[in-house]
Amino acid sequence: MTDAQETAEEMTLRTTGGAPPDDVDSAPIPLLEPREGMPPVVADADALAAVVAAFAAGTGPLAVDAERASGYRYGQRAYLVQLRREGAGTALIDPIGCPDLSALGAAVADAEWILHAATQDLPCLREIGMTPTRLFDTELAGRLAGFARVGLGAMVENVLGYALEKGHSAVDWSTRPLPDPWLRYAALDVELLVDLRDALEEELRRQGKLEWAHQEFAAIAAAPPAPPRKDPWRRTSGMHKVRRRRQMAVVRELWTTRDQIAQRRDVSPGKVLGDSAIIEAALGSPPNAHALAALPGFGHRMGRKQLEQWQAAIDRARALPDSELPQPGQALTGPPPPRAWADKDPVAAARLSAARAGVSELAERLNLPQENLITPDTVRRLCWEPPADPTPDAIATTLTAHGARPWQIEQVTPLLTEALQAGAE
Repeated sequence: MTDAQETAEEMTLRTTGGAPPDDVDSAPIPLLEPREGMPPVVADADALAAVVAAFAAGTGPLAVDAERASGYRYGQRAYLVQLRREGAGTALIDPIGCPDLSALGAAVADAEWILHAATQDLPCLREIGMTPTRLFDTELAGRLAGFARVGLGAMVENVLGYALEKGHSAVDWSTRPLPDPWLRYAALDVELLVDLRDALEEELRRQGKLEWAHQEFAAIAAAPPAPPRKDPWRRTSGMHKVRRRRQMAVVRELWTTRDQIAQRRDVSPGKVLGDSAIIEAALGSPPNAHALAALPGFGHRMGRKQLEQWQAAIDRARALPDSELPQPGQALTGPPPPRAWADKDPVAAARLSAARAGVSELAERLNLPQENLITPDTVRRLCWEPPADPTPDAIATTLTAHGARPWQIEQVTPLLTEALQAGAE
């Protein structure tokens, strides 16, 4: 048995939380080591051209990962891209020195891309010209296979029997030059992605879920970029404390000012001003910069000029006419929060309760998370506005309109039909 394989019985025990055979866990788990030496960081056009040629000539799937500087820099751009392919080895590419990787993306466009938690990396990869036409998501595969822990380290350890190095996942990847230990950590993230993919494919096939996974992967690859979030200031942490429209205007003005400063300085907005400080200012409504300085988050380390800029934002919000104040809450594009259903529509609440219970029971039986069986939002929308005649065909049509995949529709339509028909009666 190779390092990238294990018996179906052993993998089943791991996915369901059972105890594996004694000889599996008795030996210490080896720390993963690179198969080749540490590759140099590609940061200029000539080196990139060599990588493009090598990966175009490579064979088989392409392991891909990207490192961002979340919490340090503004936005979610990639600061390191890691690739591995049979015949080409591993490449570490600096998107600061090589901001356009469209030639590389075109060279490997026909390959299946393997990513872990693909939806996290695809936006930053798309920004630099790399978009897959087909992919395999090892995190999502782990969820469908029933693994309790689906982080990359846990998956590599449980499936392949290797331990990945830890400790550098939250570092500032915009640092230049990148320290060798960080580069080693990054290179190892793609070292066994192909092996992990192959083992998970076999397990999904054994469980009869491989076609489900293929449909999920195709949906991710075909999904368009997410539209800009409407009123992002409403997501300020602690916003639930803000009740009055004038206070909401203060949050909006401070959030917008902070975002402009963060973008100009290319730093995380949280490093400019914390969410808690914004909420304190909105609730306290200080009349001047001196009063503002007494609020939490606007302490002694903040200079007078900074205090005055935040106070100016508060004053702008205070001067707005009532007609320009934000409305409480966001315009609903779907059903109301479930907690309000019992009062607004008790019959719909009963439908939702029955549907949730059915989904929960089926997900447990299939050994996968409920949200992967069918999204909670889809269930809510269906139960709030069901078809006039809740037949299986009508329900399947509604689920399709909400973006459910064929395998999901096949699995949940019978139980949702039963729940909606019971509600109709």
